[in-house]
Amino acid sequence: MRAVDLERVRPYGDHLDDGIVQISFTLPVPHGQAGRKCALELAARLGLERAEVVHQQRLRESYTHFLLYGRFAGSIDYTAQQVDELDLEYLSEDEIEAYAAEHIGRPIVVVGACTGSDTHSVGIDAMLDLKGFHGNRGLEGYRAFEAHNLGSQVPNSTLVAKAIELDADAILVSQTVTQQDLHIHNLTELVEIVEAEGRRKRTILACGGSRVSNELAKELGFDAGFSRGTYPHHLATFLVRELAARIAEQSTLSERDAAVQAAG
Repeated sequence: MRAVDLERVRPYGDHLDDGIVQISFTLPVPHGQAGRKCALELAARLGLERAEVVHQQRLRESYTHFLLYGRFAGSIDYTAQQVDELDLEYLSEDEIEAYAAEHIGRPIVVVGACTGSDTHSVGIDAMLDLKGFHGNRGLEGYRAFEAHNLGSQVPNSTLVAKAIELDADAILVSQTVTQQDLHIHNLTELVEIVEAEGRRKRTILACGGSRVSNELAKELGFDAGFSRGTYPHHLATFLVRELAARIAEQSTLSERDAAVQAAG
């Protein structure tokens, strides 16, 4: 097999580097030849060469769905892509339990919810509830965690109040509804409330969702962000490592303060 040039990556359909792609879309036009020409013109404006409509179907009056093949002439430099991902070596469930027992020694209290008007609790349920996701149990199934799932459509103020009541180590937010950047508004508001309550330094903040990235999360004031492909043990690894690091840092500062006082 011919070696791939990672500085000039192209899609392929039949053989390496042929640039063939498949696209589909619906146009609000009647089924027929004029609609087909519109679809081909659109493909050309998208930069596809030798585009061909391989299927078109009337959905209803004046609406037609098109399936096209075409050739993408350009390429992408894979080596130039910079991705801000969590630099973690993910632990297994057993390793997480052992790490937490050794470095933390008590249950990690976690409170999570879907905030604002978001009703989609599938993400937060997958991370926190015992059933977990795809054979991976949620934090509720770990001895190392005390997980509290408040559900969906939870005001940020209510979530923070519960975290304060439980003296939570971490607050988790799941955001699925993203129209008009609602997720950004909700996430920003949460950080502002936590800061106003004077709890930011002592609380780990993490968020997740289909349009959430680690980079965006940090820009909004969170400690980490998780997107598609996240499993409960990914989140658990981050939480145990982050909390252990904070405990170690606090211990070092306390010892330093004690030494200063003794010297004085």
